[in-house]
Amino acid sequence: MGVLSASPTTMDTCIEACLKCMRACEECTTACLQESDVQARVRCIQTLNDCAEICAQAAQYMSRNSSFAAQLCGVCATICEQCATECENLQDSHCQECAAICRQCAEACRQMAG
Repeated sequence: MGVLSASPTTMDTCIEACLKCMRACEECTTACLQESDVQARVRCIQTLNDCAEICAQAAQYMSRNSSFAAQLCGVCATICEQCATECENLQDSHCQECAAICRQCAEACRQMAG
């Protein structure tokens, strides 16, 4: 498991997906805050924040092989799906790209959650 071993596992794949999603959500939040219609994006921005935080937590739990990692991954998948839906409602490229990354993370987390 992890960076300390040679062969990647399902957990390693999920950790990488969570870290990528966290970064995408942070970048998308920053981009949304610079859009002229920022008030119309409040719900999306709030969901992006939730998604970034749960992805970071999920990666931490998996990295330490927590007995709660699978449960947290289930919650993470749900939030990632909601974030993707929110981002898909906006037409700009940063939101569309973030939505695709959120959906990939949700799939990886569902596999971890079993």
